Amino acid sequence: MTIRVLIADDQVMVREGFSVLLNAMPGIEVVGEAVDGRQAVERAAELRPDVVLMDIRMPEMNGIDATREIVAADGGSKVLVLTTFDLDEYVYQALRSGASGFLLKDASARQLADAVRIVAEGEALLAPSVTRRLIKEFSKLGQPTPQAGAGGSAAAFSGQYGDLTERETEVLVLIAQGLSNGEIALRLLVAESTIKTHVSRVLVKLGLRDRTQAAVFAYEARLVTPG
Repeated sequence: MTIRVLIADDQVMVREGFSVLLNAMPGIEVVGEAVDGRQAVERAAELRPDVVLMDIRMPEMNGIDATREIVAADGGSKVLVLTTFDLDEYVYQALRSGASGFLLKDASARQLADAVRIVAEGEALLAPSVTRRLIKEFSKLGQPTPQAGAGGSAAAFSGQYGDLTERETEVLVLIAQGLSNGEIALRLLVAESTIKTHVSRVLVKLGLRDRTQAAVFAYEARLVTPG
């Protein structure tokens, strides 16, 4: 199936450049553009793209607020935030607003296309250059909560989080550490299909929409801290 993309950026050259790059990639089609956050919300509701490439700094409405409205509308569109600013506060605010990924604008055409595919498939995506600093930022936020290995097992505190089983809590932690389903399966020595089932149950039990929200939850709940 073709992945339908909406590009939201206030710079004409950026929109046109991304459009040319993505339309040249197999299985991806740019179906529309938006010049600001407000128009991005309107066009997302109209076009229902699979992925919205969202700039952060735009007039009328910034990309963070636009992301929040698009996600709240629950039209099924995933948001991939693109920015030239490698700053923690933007990463955190974008993910808290419901973005499924974060990528710097200096990414290559191949990286951009891969990012669109990853986000469309429901996977989390963070630019490698900001991931470690983001983890440190997450560790400073939220109220302290018990951690696995700190006064009890994962099962001892998982009841606070939608009655997750010990294995589901373990999968949640590995998601937050950035592992894919295949990598988690190798780590836990089980089939990848089993991990997919665990991930689905984690999302349902915690009332989350995707893996990125699961990662945000794990950091804020202090289930994961920087190593």
